[in-house]
Amino acid sequence: MGTTSHKQKSNSKVVSAEEAVKKIPNDATITIGGLISILCPEKVLASLEERFLTTGEPRNLSVLTPVRVGWDQNKSTGLEHVSHKGMLKRLISGSFNVKESPKLTDMIRNNEIEAYNFSMGTLFQLIRSIAGGHPGLLTTAGLHTYVDPRYDGGRLNEATKEDIVKILEIDKKEHLFYPSFPIDVAIIRGTTADENGNITLEEEPATLSGLEMAMAAKANGGYVIAQVKRVTENKTLHPRSVEIPGILVDAVVIDEDQKQSLLKDYHPSWTGEIKQPINQLKKTLQLDAKKVILRRALKEIDAGSIVNLGVGIPVDLPQLALEEDFFNEITFSLEHGAIGGVPMGVEVFGAHINPEAFVTSPQIFDFYQAGGLSATLLGFAQIDGTGNVNVSKFKGIYRGSGGFVDITHKTPKIIFCGTLTSGGLKVSVENEKIKIVNEGRHKKFIQTIEHLTFNASQALKKGQEVLYITERCVFRLEEGGLVLIEHAPGVDVKKDILSNVECEIKISADLKLMDPEFFTQSSNEMLMERV
Repeated sequence: MGTTSHKQKSNSKVVSAEEAVKKIPNDATITIGGLISILCPEKVLASLEERFLTTGEPRNLSVLTPVRVGWDQNKSTGLEHVSHKGMLKRLISGSFNVKESPKLTDMIRNNEIEAYNFSMGTLFQLIRSIAGGHPGLLTTAGLHTYVDPRYDGGRLNEATKEDIVKILEIDKKEHLFYPSFPIDVAIIRGTTADENGNITLEEEPATLSGLEMAMAAKANGGYVIAQVKRVTENKTLHPRSVEIPGILVDAVVIDEDQKQSLLKDYHPSWTGEIKQPINQLKKTLQLDAKKVILRRALKEIDAGSIVNLGVGIPVDLPQLALEEDFFNEITFSLEHGAIGGVPMGVEVFGAHINPEAFVTSPQIFDFYQAGGLSATLLGFAQIDGTGNVNVSKFKGIYRGSGGFVDITHKTPKIIFCGTLTSGGLKVSVENEKIKIVNEGRHKKFIQTIEHLTFNASQALKKGQEVLYITERCVFRLEEGGLVLIEHAPGVDVKKDILSNVECEIKISADLKLMDPEFFTQSSNEMLMERV
């Protein structure tokens, strides 16, 4: 009696990085996941670059990434892998960094590519709109800033001509409209995959928008590559742990050397696997300009507040709150979805030690844009006399706004933190006073800012409270512009403040000294900071 044999075909989606990137066509629009040094699909991007350098393909790519990807000043990583003439045609991103991506920023500066900078939240939400097959994203976040087509429309250089954001009026109210466009390829990352392509994120310190990116590509019949650290047998992953279903994934690329961060080894406290004892996290910040600014800012934070932190000086507020026993009164939230715990510094910005929860990037920006935050601390590059702020493009440097536009949209209390001048500034704190040892070369309070990232007049219309805190003085936003309301002990208002601002400043009739406790030394040794 004969038997019939059925040859079973392997359904494994695991392929080499070289195989995966071969399917990316010329003229494709690609969305790339990642956040600086975390969730970066480095092996896939390196293989994509190698394919182009070897074969000249794929050509004329358009890349959409809500936040810059890659960090290693010693070698090319992340978006640097696609930064070649002929390979990259257009970039739409929320942030840039010349140290992390020198080739990319040079291409923008030299008009070798079209380049747009929109707010990070808008881009995450636009990807979600594309994933749902919607005509586009409608938002009021960013009106009357540089992303508004009546200003720069997000265009960064002369090579960038097309307006891809429009003004629409609905019920006599203006909105920004970002039309959807087809996404052909998504390149994302996770921790574990099964052979069907189901993806988990158990070692990743943020969720970001891998699911939405994969769905956006699939909405256009596109192609999804997921890089992971390891693969497991089918039907062994708990369904609650799967963040990206295998039905959305075409190719799984294994990188056994994949790190939790490009710069650091695995930290189980970043994912909630363990809770690091809080006393191990406490350290005393040295008494310098940064600590003075943070102490003054902390005075503005009420118990029970939900607080967002920007890059720069604000990232050390959790350390100060720990030091001054106020940490348990605040919930910290960065714009990458981790909630609670202790946010990390700039190289792993977005990761938290001991987070309480994770939400996706589109979700956290929904929360921010609806006014969910109590307060935010943000840095600044330039400020004018009306209180407008620039962080996105200045002195030939492309930084982008990141989540800045979204965060300031409806947050009731906005605290800008930075030194009054920069470039060689040396400040000492001695005998409960500030001493300017060496003044900075660059004035940050100027007549006209180069890029309108924060519109002060719109903030006044919304009833937002806005403060500008420096190491030597505090300004408040009022009708008519900046008003000097406090100055540090040891500071001469005319010599040390007014002579170092180029814009017109009003002085409050009730001008006060900053609290001397902000300048109290923790030791007899004078500390000095170079800013």
